Amino acid sequence: MSKVSLIDIHILNKLLSSVAEEMGIVLKKSAFSANIKERKDFSCAIFDSKARLLAQAAHIPVHLGAMPMTVSNMLKLKQPYKGDVIWSNDPFLGGTHLPDITMLKAVFLENEDEPIFYVVCRAHHADIGGKYPGSMALVEDIKDEGVMISPEYIIKNKQIIEKNFNHFLTRVRKPEERKGDILAQLACLERGSKRLIQLVKSWGKEKILSVIDMLIDYGERVMKETIKEIPNGEYEFCDALDDDGFNKEPIWIKVNIKIKDDQAILDFSNTDRQVKSSINTVKSVTASCCYYVFFCLLGEDYPINHGSLAPIKIVTQPATIVDAQRPAPVAAGNVETSQRIVDVILGALSKALPDKIPAASCGTMNNVSFGGIDPRNNKEFTYYETIGGGMGASPNMDGLSAVQVHMTNTLNTPIEAIEYEYPVMIEKYKIRRNSGGCGKFKGGDGIIRSFKFLFNGTLSLLTERRIFSPYGLYGGTSGKKGKNLVFIDDKIIKLSGKTTINIKKGDILEIYTPGGGGWGIDRG
Repeated sequence: MSKVSLIDIHILNKLLSSVAEEMGIVLKKSAFSANIKERKDFSCAIFDSKARLLAQAAHIPVHLGAMPMTVSNMLKLKQPYKGDVIWSNDPFLGGTHLPDITMLKAVFLENEDEPIFYVVCRAHHADIGGKYPGSMALVEDIKDEGVMISPEYIIKNKQIIEKNFNHFLTRVRKPEERKGDILAQLACLERGSKRLIQLVKSWGKEKILSVIDMLIDYGERVMKETIKEIPNGEYEFCDALDDDGFNKEPIWIKVNIKIKDDQAILDFSNTDRQVKSSINTVKSVTASCCYYVFFCLLGEDYPINHGSLAPIKIVTQPATIVDAQRPAPVAAGNVETSQRIVDVILGALSKALPDKIPAASCGTMNNVSFGGIDPRNNKEFTYYETIGGGMGASPNMDGLSAVQVHMTNTLNTPIEAIEYEYPVMIEKYKIRRNSGGCGKFKGGDGIIRSFKFLFNGTLSLLTERRIFSPYGLYGGTSGKKGKNLVFIDDKIIKLSGKTTINIKKGDILEIYTPGGGGWGIDRG
């Protein structure tokens, strides 16, 4: 075999990443639901035969950082052979929350009995059953959030296991849409497998395996060099979630970050205990948040893989808000608490790297889900989306306005798509001017989005930063808090950040998302 060069490492990294990106394209173009085909609420990644992360597409940060734990746990319980696919959405086995279904397929070379790769995809399904449409509501038990799938085969010997598949479809709303999205995930895995086999045939197995080891080693070395640029020391920060939706007490997340040479230890031991609502977060999501922040410091041109994760250690206490235990509900932990975990990590690092770290962004995904009977066809439907907000200002630029930030990387649902597919009219969709914090650099502005409902049904909101504003840094002011309003019979009612209510035809929901914090003192 010829000598492996740094160029080979970079080329293989880009090739593997491009396979993950192509998997995502297949999933998007094959999916049925607006949440996947329009909002791109999915992620794809590639692992080697040792279940080490090799490459990922530029998809959803909260999905991708949790995947290594997911893959490890899935393979401990099931060993896929040729043509097999395993699926799971168990948050306590490395998942995120129940709507995110993960599928894993082993990739085999011809005439070999040991896999050379694993291809993985995770997609957020617009309904996974449970107590309320959309499966993203305020509940007290994870059983009310929907169907939990422990790692099991969805395909065995290249055949769909109809018993498992049909049992799932009977427990969710709009099963034909769920079926379409599941089949799209399977198609995405098939494409990834095909491309990886082609890659091995082109490069040769021996060279591929050699470069993989060097790629992982390179990822670790680059991350260690990045951590070395942070001054040694301990850095602390805390910030609060508004409440758990049942009680009005804030829930505090606290981190101590210890930097010692090329290692980073993030300790969340003093964080508040888990609560009865769904803002609890599993450890895999907390880990994902930690990795995300350090990946941001790493920059765009370096590999993100198993080696990149090695220098980052995460410490939590079981049964806290950042390491929830069964049977705690966790739907909002993935989308809301994850944002606050990022806020506290960035807040701590701002003390070490004041010239690099931005102020707090909007700090919420502003989750909206609703469902009922569509009067146009008399069929049940569900809808889910997240709404962007303001980005925090950085030490050298204003924050962007009306964008998805940090742990989400989804798109909005286009007005044309939502009005065509669902009994809803979007009456207002615009930038919330002057909602970003002031300072030398200004925080980005949030969004105003209003829905007029043309059906009778149920609405659920899981939102944050309605009580505590996104913080500014170094003299910058806070961004404006968000608010949720509903117009019913000419009355304006202010809704709490986390709620489920009945709605009727003609009601209007208006969401005001938070702006980002400002950075630095405005000298005028």
